Amino acid sequence: MASIHKVNFQENRSNDNNNDISKLNERERKKIQHELKIYMEKYFKQKLGKSVDYTKIVLCDDMLIIQGEGFLTEPEKYIVKTTAGKDVVNNARMHVAKQHAIDNVPYFETLLDAKMIHQTYMVEAEKDFWMHVIVFDRVLTQ
Repeated sequence: MASIHKVNFQENRSNDNNNDISKLNERERKKIQHELKIYMEKYFKQKLGKSVDYTKIVLCDDMLIIQGEGFLTEPEKYIVKTTAGKDVVNNARMHVAKQHAIDNVPYFETLLDAKMIHQTYMVEAEKDFWMHVIVFDRVLTQ
């Protein structure tokens, strides 16, 4: 699934004092956010047979935030309306979120030339919402 190439952080940028790796300027940040949005939509389409209706990617300081809405299938939307069904769908989708992290964090690390030091993900099936937040070992943006 790695259709996005690693960004060359050394071209035309000021160096980061800490580890000699440059930070993304505004144009580069927006470009990567857009590319990651397309990548995530393709990833879920390939893995689940359905993409999310809305994807938002934010690169800020040392964080990557991935937010998705409209990821439930029609049967899941029906099931989630009950208390027991909500728990079942939340647990199933949390498994999907964990697998997404396993599959994609190494790619994000390579793309951004940074190592993940913390992450968390959240699924709210009753609101058809999920989020993955990754904190990296360096500041990514100017």
